[in-house]
Amino acid sequence: MLTFQQQFSQAWRKLFVQFSPEYWSLQQHEQCLAELLQAYQEPQRAYHQVQHIVECLALFEKVQSQIEDGLALQLAIFFHDVVYQPRSASNEQDSAMWMRQQLAGALPQTQLEKIVTWILATQQHATTPESDLVYLLDIDLAILGSSAVRFAEYQQQIRQEYVWVDELIYQEKRTQVLRQFYLAQPLYQTRYFQQHYEQQAKLNLLQALG
Repeated sequence: MLTFQQQFSQAWRKLFVQFSPEYWSLQQHEQCLAELLQAYQEPQRAYHQVQHIVECLALFEKVQSQIEDGLALQLAIFFHDVVYQPRSASNEQDSAMWMRQQLAGALPQTQLEKIVTWILATQQHATTPESDLVYLLDIDLAILGSSAVRFAEYQQQIRQEYVWVDELIYQEKRTQVLRQFYLAQPLYQTRYFQQHYEQQAKLNLLQALG
């Protein structure tokens, strides 16, 4: 079975054919992959790492027939957490800037700016009428509707990322976040995720809230 790193690399390399060769060389593509992998394996990460991106890409495969701009959505997945510092409030902005710098000239400006907007939207997860963006936001939150075992692992991974926070304060803040998700009606914005993940997500969240 392929490791998460191998799956990540394989998915990235598949995207190369969708770039214009005169603006984006194989060498640039491989260099970007190396930098992405290095970023997602930084020591402060427990959840926001290669596994999360691979899980998001697997979900993209399930809904790609519903997506208008598949390249943009996959790039948004690859880059949306590329900068992640648990103490920072600007991770999404920094990730979007990192993506823009890496892919400058490789894609049309309008497409780049769209991906920037989508990455920024993963900060608030607000309701949106934009047809592709709703899938990105649901994919990013699909972990909440994963199996009970994976959800428990996710909870531990998030705690590990905030290991420096006092336990009582962490539990209070984490409960606020999970309650907000639990009370969202519906939690997911697309029919696919509502049908396949909503019920399990609410069960997981209810159990976590005790």
